[in-house]
Amino acid sequence: MKAVFYHGRVYTGGNELQQAFLVEDGIFRAVGTDEEILALKDEETVCTDLEGRFVCPGFNDSHMHLLGYGRFLSIAPLHQHTSSLAGMLDFMRTYAKEHPPRDGQWLLGRGWNQDYFTDVQRMPDRTDLDSISTAYPIMVTRACGHACVINSRALELVGITAETRSPEGGAIGMENGQPDGRLFDNAIELVSPHIPSPSQEELMEMIRRACHTLNTYGITSVQSDDYGVFAGVSYEAVNAAYRALEERHELTVRVYEQANFVDPEGLRDFVEAGNVTGVGTDMFRIGPLKIVDDGSLGSRTAHLSRPYADQPDTCGFSLLSPAELEQLISYANAHGMQVAVHAIGDACLDEVLDAIEKALAEHPRKDHRHGIVHCQISRADQLQRIRDLGLHVYAQSIFLDYDNHIVEDRVGLEMASTSYSWKTLMQSGVSVSNGSDCPVEIPDVIKGIECAVTRTSMDGTGPYLPQEAFTVQEALDSFTIRSAEASFEEQWKGRIAPGYAADFVVLGQDPFEVDVKALHDVSVESCWLGGRRV
Repeated sequence: MKAVFYHGRVYTGGNELQQAFLVEDGIFRAVGTDEEILALKDEETVCTDLEGRFVCPGFNDSHMHLLGYGRFLSIAPLHQHTSSLAGMLDFMRTYAKEHPPRDGQWLLGRGWNQDYFTDVQRMPDRTDLDSISTAYPIMVTRACGHACVINSRALELVGITAETRSPEGGAIGMENGQPDGRLFDNAIELVSPHIPSPSQEELMEMIRRACHTLNTYGITSVQSDDYGVFAGVSYEAVNAAYRALEERHELTVRVYEQANFVDPEGLRDFVEAGNVTGVGTDMFRIGPLKIVDDGSLGSRTAHLSRPYADQPDTCGFSLLSPAELEQLISYANAHGMQVAVHAIGDACLDEVLDAIEKALAEHPRKDHRHGIVHCQISRADQLQRIRDLGLHVYAQSIFLDYDNHIVEDRVGLEMASTSYSWKTLMQSGVSVSNGSDCPVEIPDVIKGIECAVTRTSMDGTGPYLPQEAFTVQEALDSFTIRSAEASFEEQWKGRIAPGYAADFVVLGQDPFEVDVKALHDVSVESCWLGGRRV
């Protein structure tokens, strides 16, 4: 069945917009003027008048957590109630009454950020959660995912006491010699095994719900880290859930799986089972080895080369030792896997660059597309190394909405002056894609584009390093063709061009014509995957 879309403003990657395109069997077959494309229709062709609307390739979030987003959508949405600690606790009490935990279940929430609290200047602790209940376990996770708080009942169930030592790459919060309920990075893993795992059907429903929500933002592809969401769920179960949804034609987002492993034996078993970069279908494909090597700036667990300017007693920390990092990256590189490593602090970035350089010296590869996820706090010498190593960078422009408020306070003016330098990287020849790290941020691509172009927060804070601003075209490309480059898919995805997958989004306004500070008002009118409206 042919389908013609005409009378549009169609962005194809160049400076001139086209008017129309023809889709057949889920592929763009022709792009051109209304006259040219309408001449290709026959009696059975379905024709759609775009009514002058702007059309661009479907958005591709190059780093997020799709399954984690599905879970996020099924627990207390604290991102909507983080203006004060008291308000957050009041909401949790109401939520608990409306969603009372069943026997053995936990009350869960995610999305708080202590920097937005107007009533106190601190993180929540166990006594705050005890005011909700001590009858059942409670855990609330910070927006970044690198810190959480549990109540006294949860501390008891997990077995965390004054004698419990913090694990490597993590920290257990203490106050007056007793655990205060705050857990950071690897310490969160002490809790994970105690939270009941979802059934396979529940996994599928989380994925299904997340995909439909992503479609409302114009997203047709994601590069997603899903294996560590539930301690009791194996990678085989996650893969099976995706493949079952694909077989039922219920998967409405293409997924490139960023396979998260920290155990060398687990990684070896994964690879020996045939799971290497590129294996899969156009709907679900194995991507890179994903490694998380430090925390976040907001929780002060990102690993810096100097003490935090606003908390001089810490530099943050890496989650893996340099030797552990080198072992994982070396194995992946030698066995044909791409590598994508979370690095937010510059000390962590040094370790990651050293490990990748060592791995490539041992087993040289011309087109490895290894990459740095986030690449936030950086120095000029590191930007040069990223270019020299031929790395990809997975940026999150939407982070500027919050980080504009804290970056100079956290790392100092000197370090801030060379950080979030994604335009500098792009101008040096580095491929820079864009994403949201959802559910750390809501996957609102249009807001991400505005932050990339203005370097300003939604509340007007900024601009931060305005010389690093993207053009509107660069920002659009960072969510489309650049993201396709991150997954070796730029020959069939990320453009409206003959032979490419017919994934596209129709917008209510032309982003090239609206005021850049009003980009966030551009609406997503419809979203299409393989020529099918989703």
